[in-house]
Amino acid sequence: MSKTAVVTGAASGLGRDIAAGLAAKGYTVYGTALSDAEMPSAPSVHLTRVDITDAAAVQTWAADIAEKSGGRVDLLISNAGVLTPGPLEALPLDEVRREFEVNTFAPLTVVNALLPQLRESRGRIVQISSISAVFPMPFNAPSAASKAAAEALMVAYRAELHSFGIDVTIIQPGSMLTGGPAKSAALVSKLSEAFTPEQQALYGDGFAKFAAGFNSGQASGMPSEVAAAQVIEIAEQQPAASVATIGDDAARIAHAIRNSTPEQLDAMRVSLI
Repeated sequence: MSKTAVVTGAASGLGRDIAAGLAAKGYTVYGTALSDAEMPSAPSVHLTRVDITDAAAVQTWAADIAEKSGGRVDLLISNAGVLTPGPLEALPLDEVRREFEVNTFAPLTVVNALLPQLRESRGRIVQISSISAVFPMPFNAPSAASKAAAEALMVAYRAELHSFGIDVTIIQPGSMLTGGPAKSAALVSKLSEAFTPEQQALYGDGFAKFAAGFNSGQASGMPSEVAAAQVIEIAEQQPAASVATIGDDAARIAHAIRNSTPEQLDAMRVSLI
């Protein structure tokens, strides 16, 4: 019997490549998609349109997986996430809340729904986070804060689930080429164009510098298929890693965090804008 893996956000980008990589290794993969347009999938990757912020929809999806998998999930990779960069003063609070709904509360909902099946197989949970969770950067605070909160939940879960034989691993990627530089550039351009004249005067220059660095990082980031292969390798590692970074930039930031004072880290952040 093949192992069963579940991947959220499996219809595009990193999640799609993780799902395809797991299927190539013999896993039967169940994943989420946001729209019917994303539904086509590779053999052994079974996509379902699920809004993971909808607890009832997640429970229905988990029950369907249980029926098909025999009630066993060996691996859950919580990958789905959103990104809303911008100056905190200029971001609508509802957009910040949405970031937490998707990046923090939805992973908790998915884990809870699948726990009976993970307990049955003494499986593993992998939370795809971000290096920004441990190094919050200017104009990217909602993502950093929501990912950091998700990490805190998973760290606690690691202890709570230890006696059930369930491992929890947090992976902190750096820049990745997942949606293409044009998509990244369009996102930050849209946010910049939404500035009021006052916001443009206050933050325009700093945000433009951030956007240039962000777009450059995305364009030169690790290809998602390479990142996916590393995620799968870490997910199958024995013994399970508690936390792992992927990407050279993430490794550099992790090294700086270990070897810098808080004042030096603050100076690094300021230099970004």
